Amino acid sequence: MTQPSEPTRPLRIGISARLLYQVPSELGFRNKTLQYLEQSLAHWIMEHGAVALMIPAVAEDSRRAARHLSVFDYVNELDGLVLQGGADVAPQTYGEEPLDPLWAGDPIRDRYELALLRAFLQQQKPVIGVCRGCQLLNVAFGGTLYQDVRTQCPAAHKHVDPELYDEYEHEVTFLQHSELAKLYPKGSRIRVTSIHHQAINKLGRDIEVEAVSTIDGIIEAIRWTGNGYARGVQWHPEFHRDRSALADSAPIMLDFLNEAREAALDRLNDDDCPDRRLPRPPVRLATEPPPPPAVAEPPVRAAAKA
Repeated sequence: MTQPSEPTRPLRIGISARLLYQVPSELGFRNKTLQYLEQSLAHWIMEHGAVALMIPAVAEDSRRAARHLSVFDYVNELDGLVLQGGADVAPQTYGEEPLDPLWAGDPIRDRYELALLRAFLQQQKPVIGVCRGCQLLNVAFGGTLYQDVRTQCPAAHKHVDPELYDEYEHEVTFLQHSELAKLYPKGSRIRVTSIHHQAINKLGRDIEVEAVSTIDGIIEAIRWTGNGYARGVQWHPEFHRDRSALADSAPIMLDFLNEAREAALDRLNDDDCPDRRLPRPPVRLATEPPPPPAVAEPPVRAAAKA
């Protein structure tokens, strides 16, 4: 008689919310705040067989919503965290004042996402930061940012084009022997989207650089080397789907999901594990574009430790 197979479940990945305070009138939410996610990010997770769930933020005027729930209640139900891109990180979050009122950022979102980030890492659950999320990962460990690349790094090339948006691209180069380089073993350079006017300045504690902009050395990818898994990429891998000239986004997500599954399997040994179902492995896509050819590595822009 065939033994019944053990029950399984998909990996559950939380996505931090983007916050929209001034809602266009045509949406019909007068004087309300919207929390949302961009669908490409959810699809990047879902196409590999994981469930994508947005984690709502608790607004300053909605403390009643948090009376019976803490951030750990969300973290307990999820296997990993993806920090979305979006608004600038507020300079006050890393101990500075805005050089321009336009760069004041969103301190409410900063506090919300920093709490999520720290809670996930405390529970040994992996984190990926995309664009703003990469910058916030650095700030979480005491690092700082260039508030505006064009202003503070005048020798740098353009990293954002409002007209082209996600069609604006440039090359990044992996640092030799970095963990990110191992995910792309056939080439030392890849082509990526570029939609950021801010960038990492001083590195935070236990943060190491994994990739830089080929032309000017601006930091494009980082990894936390502490006891856990946290990676940040300055580009938007979720926008690379079906664009053969850009780097395949699958290796980054598969590495993250495999780490999430290993951590979930480890938790099955805990007496208080709330879900005994086996987490399923991530799904590999049927076709993957070929990696770019290997080329020489450029110098890295100096980054001081915070």
